[in-house]
Amino acid sequence: MRLMLQLIARLLVVVSLCLVAATVWATFDAYRSVDRATAASAQRVSQALEALYWRELLLRSSRTQEHLLPVPEWRTIETMKLISPGVCIQFEPRAPFEKPLCGQSKGLGKAPPAWFAATVQTLLGNHDAVVQPVSTRTTTTGTVVAVADPDAAIWLAWAHILDNIDVAILMAVAIGLLASLAIAHTLAPARSIVTALQRMADGQYRTQLPKFESIELAMIGNAVTNLGERLALATEQRAALTQRLIEIRDDERRALARELHDEFGQNLTAIMAFANTIETASASDEDRKGIAQDARMISASALRIMASLRDTLKRLRHPPAEELGFEASLVNLVESWRSQNAMRPLVQLDMQGDLTDVRGQVATTAYRVTQECLTNALRHSDAREISVRIERRGGEEDALLICVEDDGGGDVASVTRSTGFGLTGMRERIAAVGGSLSIARATRGLSVAATIPLAA
Repeated sequence: MRLMLQLIARLLVVVSLCLVAATVWATFDAYRSVDRATAASAQRVSQALEALYWRELLLRSSRTQEHLLPVPEWRTIETMKLISPGVCIQFEPRAPFEKPLCGQSKGLGKAPPAWFAATVQTLLGNHDAVVQPVSTRTTTTGTVVAVADPDAAIWLAWAHILDNIDVAILMAVAIGLLASLAIAHTLAPARSIVTALQRMADGQYRTQLPKFESIELAMIGNAVTNLGERLALATEQRAALTQRLIEIRDDERRALARELHDEFGQNLTAIMAFANTIETASASDEDRKGIAQDARMISASALRIMASLRDTLKRLRHPPAEELGFEASLVNLVESWRSQNAMRPLVQLDMQGDLTDVRGQVATTAYRVTQECLTNALRHSDAREISVRIERRGGEEDALLICVEDDGGGDVASVTRSTGFGLTGMRERIAAVGGSLSIARATRGLSVAATIPLAA
C-alpha cells in the first residue's frame, strides 16, 4: 500500500477513535447533566416555597411566631416553570394521594434504541434523589425531594448525542480531508525521489533533484544525488577498465595471430614440403609405395591443420568491420556461415536504417556480438532457421539494435546463468560502450537482443 494511503488510513482510525470517545463523553455528560438539573430544580422549588411561606406570613401577621401556616398552594404553572424536563418534585410532608409534580418531558426527541437505553442504564446506573429543606423563620417547614425520571434521562442523553453527532461527524470529515491534503502536500516531493530512483535503475545515474523544504526529504534527496554521482563515476570507471581490458585482449589476440601465422604456418608449410618430397621420391620405387602413402596422409593432415589455423586467424585478426565496413562485414559473415554450413540452418539477414556511418568501436562491438550469437545458435541448438536483424533507431534513442532469434528451443534461465567465455565476452563488450543485453524466450527458441548507443 502507498505511504500516503497508509497515513490517511491511520488518520481515519485516529479520527474515528476520537469520535467514539467524544460520543461516549457526550453521553456521560448528558446523563450526568440530569443530576445537575435535578439539584437545580430542587433548589429553585425550595426557594419558591420559602417565598410563598413568607408571603403568607406577611398577609397573616396575626399568627403567632410559633404557629406554622398550612402548606401554601405551590402546584402552579409558575412552579412547573422551575422544574427541568425529566425531573419530578415532591414536597414532604405531602397530602394524601398527592402525586409528584414533574417537568414537561414531551418533545425530548426520538426514542433511543433499546441497546442504548440498556447500555446507559447498566454502565451509568440510576440517579440519586436530591433533598432540599424548606425553612420558614427558625423552623423547618418541610423538604423538597427531586427525583430524575430514568427514562427521561436516557431520552435526554440520546437527544444530546443526536444534536452533537452531526457536528462531530462534520468536524471529523473536515479534519480528515484537511489532514489528507496536508499529508499529500508533504509527501508530494517523494514522487520526485521515486522518479529519480527509477531513472537511476534505467541507467541515468546523474539526476538533479529539486530543493526540498523538509529537512528529512532534503537529506534523502542529497543521499540519492550523491549515490547517483558515485554510481555514474563507478560505471564510467568500469566502462573504461572494461574497454582497456578489451583493447589488451585484442592486442593479445593479434599478437597470437601473428605468432600462429609465423610459427605454425611456416612449420606446416615445411611439413607439407617435406611430405611432398618424400612422396615424389617414393613414387617410383615399388618398395616405398607405403612411404608415399604415409607422406600423402601427412600432407592431408597438414592441409586440415592449415584450414583450421586459417579459420582461427580470421577470428583473432581485426574484425572485417574495420576493413570492409559494417554492412559489408555483416553480409560477409552471414555468407561465410552459409557456405561453411550448407546442410545446417538457414541464416537470414535483415538490415534496417542507414548503417553507412556505423564504424569504430560501435561497429566492432556489433560485429563481434552478431558473430558470437550466430556461433552459439549454430553450435548449441538444433535450430533450422536463424534470423539476424540489425536496426538503427534514430531520434532520442539513437542506438543500434541487434537481434538474433532461432527456433532451436533452449532454456532462458540456464543461458542467462551461463558463465561461458562467449556470453561473458558479449556482456563485457556491450557494457564497455554503455549498451544493454537481454535474453528472452522466442516463439520456438531463444532471442538475444543487444542495444548499443551510437554515441559510444
